[in-house]
Amino acid sequence: MKSFLFLLGAIVSEAFATSMLNASNQFTKLYPSVLSVAGYCASLYLLSLTLRTMPVGIAYAIWSALGIVLITLIGVFAFKQAPDMPAIIGMILIIAGVVIINLFSKMKVH
Repeated sequence: MKSFLFLLGAIVSEAFATSMLNASNQFTKLYPSVLSVAGYCASLYLLSLTLRTMPVGIAYAIWSALGIVLITLIGVFAFKQAPDMPAIIGMILIIAGVVIINLFSKMKVH
């Protein structure tokens, strides 16, 4: 359970960092740039804690899927970037893949 909390923190930190990266205007604005780098550092640290008990492939699949959905929602509400139908279908397929991995994979932590 603890590893899922670390992973959730990593996902939220990464989505925050990506949002700040967009707001940094290619690192020309100081505060969003600093927040972006800090968010990515926090995300990687929390992901490393997750990998103590969860296989990297599964952790990364969950991180990728939930991160894509979260950053898309942030893009919609904060940056007025609406996804088109192929993007929505792609996200659904990514999430379906993660669900299949989590339900049926027999991967173990090494």
